[in-house]
Amino acid sequence: MADLRTEFIGIKSPNPFWLASAPPTDKEYNVVRAFKAGWGGVVWKTLGEDPPVVNVNGPRYGAIHGKDRQLIGLNNIELITDRPLEVNLREIKQVKRDWPDRALVVSLMVPCEEQSWIDILRKVEDTGADGVELNFGCPHGMSERGMGSAVGQVPEYIEMVTRWVKQHSRMPCIVKLTPNITDVRKPAQAAHAGGADAVSLINTINSITGVDLDMMSPSPTVDGKGAHGGYCGPAVKPIALNMVAEIARDPVTRGLPISGIGGVTTWRDAAEFMALGAGTVQVCTAAMTYGFKVVQDMIDGLGDWMDEKGHTSVDQFTGAAVPNVTDWQYLNLNYIAKAKIDQDLCIKCGRCHIACEDTSHQAITSMVDGARKFEVIDEECVGCNLCVNVCPVENCITLEPMAAGSIDPRTKRPVEKDYANWTTHPNNPMAVKEAAE
Repeated sequence: MADLRTEFIGIKSPNPFWLASAPPTDKEYNVVRAFKAGWGGVVWKTLGEDPPVVNVNGPRYGAIHGKDRQLIGLNNIELITDRPLEVNLREIKQVKRDWPDRALVVSLMVPCEEQSWIDILRKVEDTGADGVELNFGCPHGMSERGMGSAVGQVPEYIEMVTRWVKQHSRMPCIVKLTPNITDVRKPAQAAHAGGADAVSLINTINSITGVDLDMMSPSPTVDGKGAHGGYCGPAVKPIALNMVAEIARDPVTRGLPISGIGGVTTWRDAAEFMALGAGTVQVCTAAMTYGFKVVQDMIDGLGDWMDEKGHTSVDQFTGAAVPNVTDWQYLNLNYIAKAKIDQDLCIKCGRCHIACEDTSHQAITSMVDGARKFEVIDEECVGCNLCVNVCPVENCITLEPMAAGSIDPRTKRPVEKDYANWTTHPNNPMAVKEAAE
């Protein structure tokens, strides 16, 4: 049977599902409830220096909703913990003593001064916490004070602070990266150079989720004014997956442990992050939307899928998809697929026809022999997949690869064999260029 136990940079947990550093991990009460619900670990909400920051006492969240008010994206303007440092440290120590089998990592953010880091590291070590996560990602409030993403956007600062932490602490060190940067590989490389044991990503994305058109102020509005905040939730998952994959396949950071963050809502989301190289996943918005017990669905779903696939441990599929992530120029241009419509499943809504007719390749009929019917015109279909994505009926439209040797009705040329190494094929312009060089 599937074994979900995880060991990440020496930190053990009963499953790979951790709560991310955020409002749900701000105090002992919440963390204990999370552990009772089954979470494998938590990253305690970011600690800073005393006196603590002051958060707004009004709206802190903005939201993007989908159909039936499903929460797709969440924006927050909340800062790091506003509770006294000593209170947080006392509670962390108690929780770790009471729950020794769970991962407990402490998120930290202090000014870029070596002594500030030395002081807080000593205090955190005394709690018995399993490790620290350096918050170099917060895009609002703290960045204006020279912390958070203000550090995370400067690789030299990342490397410098990481070196301080590794020099002055025995605890494993995770560096949390900001997505608000052009190339996420650069800060990851800096963290690696500084001696980080792992990286976690992504932190939240700079955002304004909407504007109150009556008050003419960004949402959430605090006494008539609004500010940019950090965006998270299911909507950021594609961005997070790409950034995780970029680090996992980069020659400099390949093999650097990753904790994946960004829109994890289901077991499948978690499995996708892990397939792209994440050893654990961190969750926030799903817990804030559905409560802590959502982790049981994640645990059960991942375990069932692992049993179905024959995986007995999470290590067996972690990173399995990384070799199949490539650059566009290495995609096999000899691969040809055509859309097919299952007439038994088709509800004749016409979405596929309109989408293809107006915005694509005019490859789907609307009438056949005087009757409303939607069929693919193979001579025009380029296999772009748009019709598959706009169809409201699952599996009604599929893409089917053409067999080698058959004639492509669009190009009137035989479909070539599936070359095992497209990177050296003469039709690949990159292969020709590299051969010439």
